[in-house]
Formats: sequence, C-alpha cells, structure tokens
Amino acid sequence: MAKIQMKTPLVEMDGDEMTRVIWQEIKDILLLPFIDLKTEYYDLGLAHRNDTDDRVTVDAAEATKKYGVAVKCATITPNAARMDEYHLKKMWKSPNGTIRALLDGTVFRTPIVVKGIEPYVKSWKKPISIARHAYGDVYKASEVRVPAGAKAEILVTDRDGRETRTPIHDFQGDGVVQGMHNLDGSIISFAHACFRYALEQKKDLWFSTKDTISKTYDHRFKDIFAEIYEQNYRADFEKAGITYFYTLIDDAVARVIRSEGGFIWACKNYDGDVMSDMLATGFGSLAMMTSVLVSPDGVYEYEAAHGTVQRHYYKQLAGEETSTNSIATIFAWSGALRKRGELDGLPELCAFADKLEKASVDTIESGVMTKDLYLISSLPNKKAVNTTEFLQEIAKRL
Repeated sequence: MAKIQMKTPLVEMDGDEMTRVIWQEIKDILLLPFIDLKTEYYDLGLAHRNDTDDRVTVDAAEATKKYGVAVKCATITPNAARMDEYHLKKMWKSPNGTIRALLDGTVFRTPIVVKGIEPYVKSWKKPISIARHAYGDVYKASEVRVPAGAKAEILVTDRDGRETRTPIHDFQGDGVVQGMHNLDGSIISFAHACFRYALEQKKDLWFSTKDTISKTYDHRFKDIFAEIYEQNYRADFEKAGITYFYTLIDDAVARVIRSEGGFIWACKNYDGDVMSDMLATGFGSLAMMTSVLVSPDGVYEYEAAHGTVQRHYYKQLAGEETSTNSIATIFAWSGALRKRGELDGLPELCAFADKLEKASVDTIESGVMTKDLYLISSLPNKKAVNTTEFLQEIAKRL
C-alpha cells in the first residue's frame, strides 16, 4: 500500500517517562505504516531541556510559529524531587507555560466520550469544553521568601520614572510573596478566541473569574470580555441561537455540576488547568481529554491533557507489564495530522486522522481497553489489555 504523502512537516515535541514510551509506539504501530511522516523533531524530555538550558523549548515554539502545526508529548514540570532525580541545573519552568506564552494562544480541552464509560456526574449528557487562557497568572509569577520584620510592596515605575507603591503586608513572622501579571493584549486574544470557537461549535459560552475579591486583576478579564462581546459578537451569537454568560467561578462550579453539559467554559490560566482535570475525571478519565492550543494568528499545538504517567514508567523500567491509556496522545497526533491536512489541502491525511480516531473509539466500545477504563466501564464483555496490545488492537481496526 502506498503511504500517504505529506507536504509540510509537523513540529514534533517529544516528552518524558511513560508518555515518551507510548509516543514512539504510536508512531511505530499506528502512523509510520500508513504515512510518510514528516516532522521537525524537538526533544523536550527533561534531561535535554536541562542540557540546553531550556533553549530547546523556545526553539520548538518558534518552529511551531514557522510551520503552523505542532504535536506535543506530555512533559515533566520539575519539583524539588525532580531536581535531585535528574541532577538539574535549576528548577525549569513548565514547558507548556513557556510555549503558551510565546504563542499567546488559548487552550481548548474537550473530553472524548465513548459508550460504556459513564460520567461520574449523572446529569452530564454532553461534553463540556474548557477554554483555558494560556498566559500569565502563576505560570509567569515571581516568588520570594520573606523574613520576619520585612515589608512587602508592589512597586510600579512608569515610563517617565514615576513610582506607585501599593502595600502588600508587614511580616511579623517569616512568609512568602508571589507577584502575578497579565496583559490586556493577551486577554483580548483570549476573548476573541473563545467567542470565535463558540460560534464555530455553535455552543453557549460561559466565563468565570472571582472579580468580587480580585477587583482589579480578575475584574479586568470580566470587563474586556464584556466589551468585546458587545462590540463584536452579540449579533452573531443571537443569530446562531447561542448565549454568552458570565458568573463568579464558585457559582460556575455549582452550575457546571448541575448542568447537562454541551457548552464551553472559559477560565483564566490556573482555573482552567484545575477545572479541565476535574472535567476529564468527571467524564471518566484524565487520559480521555483532547487539548489544542490555538494562537491568534492561526497556529495550532496539539497535546494530551494529562501528565507523564510516572508510576507506570517506573514499572516499565523494572520490566513489569503496564496498561497505560494512550487515547489522548493518539488524539493529539490525529488532531495535528488533520489540521496539517486541512492547511495543505490533503484530504487523504484528514481522512486518515478521522479513521484513526474512529478505530480508537471502536476498540474501546468493542470491549478492548486499558486497565483504567476496564475498571470503570459498564460494558458486559470487556477485556483489559496491556499498553502495546491496546495499540495493536487499534491497528487491526485501522
């Protein structure tokens, strides 16, 4: 069989631990037999990020701007334990945060719904998509330990050298301080992306912050969304029969749990990180969540929304059998291949992406699945298989 030809490379960002193992198996079992795969490869594994002083992450983001479509494996964001384990020069920042900041995009995450995996929230009937702002908040924060007796202030110096000081706290005991920021331009891009995506999907858009407490920072988000909606999108939303709805994030959480789903929920960066994991788990599994970063100028980066599956990796290193769910990583590849096909006018590549996703879903719905899904599936005749066997079962159907 002649392999499907590609015109333009994908930017391929390799990752860490068990997802790195799965990454190569997906290529070997599901992609390379069918596609003359063209990629520009970047190793974002933690060891290589450390060796390059994290320059490789910036290079990968710049390549994504150049080629327009990227696919990314899950990566480690190091903590103190990882500093010792990998002998790191410093505690490198999240590569996802770095890439999101450089691309100035919005992350859209949607659960992959399959028969036999019932949502834990009984009222949920339709997928709920999370739109996550991809800049600032704690991911670009500056932090410092503060000794007892110190005074902390926010100091802003304008372009003419005038200073404005805002008190934070007089520390009677030791403590910590964190400074966050955001940009009007990034919030504006976020708002436009959410409204456009809602119109494309023909789904209601909800947006939530905590503006009653954060009367400047969060309120700025609320105001920008309201202005852009009124000036640019209200008429189109009304014509499409969809609505834009703002509420406080604690109220939104309650409404989401009581809802039947079927809408897009826009959140600030950290809120979106947490709530996307809550939704993924609520719909069945963290490994069943698509994720795509979309920049204002039409650049796309597809990834899995979960971590590197560290526990399974240690089992793999010990020679033990694993049963790791690869669906989200497969859908990252299929999403990137479909978008590459759309941009390059390659319908056969788009069709392959559709068939890869259908084969993956059909495998689970036929009763063949990894252990995490086996434990929660309601299908009567189900079978748990190991990591590689699951990919081989998908390949049979593909």
